[in-house]
Amino acid sequence: MTMHQTITMNGLDVKAAQETIEALKADSGLAKFQFRARNKWIDGGENRSTIRDFYGAGEEDTSRTEDFEFVNGEPPVLLGRNEGANPVEFLLHGLAGCVTTTLILHATMRGIVIRELSTELEGDIDLYGLLGLNPNVSPGYQEIRIRMHIEADCSDNEVEELLACAKAHSPVCNTLCRPVPVVLERVRG
Repeated sequence: MTMHQTITMNGLDVKAAQETIEALKADSGLAKFQFRARNKWIDGGENRSTIRDFYGAGEEDTSRTEDFEFVNGEPPVLLGRNEGANPVEFLLHGLAGCVTTTLILHATMRGIVIRELSTELEGDIDLYGLLGLNPNVSPGYQEIRIRMHIEADCSDNEVEELLACAKAHSPVCNTLCRPVPVVLERVRG
């Protein structure tokens, strides 16, 4: 009887990652995912998002038995009551998480051990855009800066390659760096 010994690197099962990549190469349909979120307005700047179901690897996922709930709020200076982080802060959270996970995945596939990784993000927004006070000001972030502190068992050049790879292959970073069609429609009834 052969026992499978799980070999992990950076917290990931190396063999499972390799098997996943081989399965995707063999059937590109398995790479198509659809993620979903639902949101309900509560009051003022407060609203709540729930996330559970998604489609991926050729089927509806059933691994999650409960919703993840996220409370969106605003600070008092933006007319809220600090019910939770605001949506543009959640965007920074999503970006940080995605760039981090992407870097870890690619480091693992390259055999690079990451000993420590932390990230700081800053984004600049001008409320003139949000409030429609100046049509020349974008309502979104003007710039986002990501600073990653990395301690890894590799050369500085390999770290720089990992940073470039994380920026190029992070789905959230990629979505922010290129125009993505967003369809907004009213549902009646």
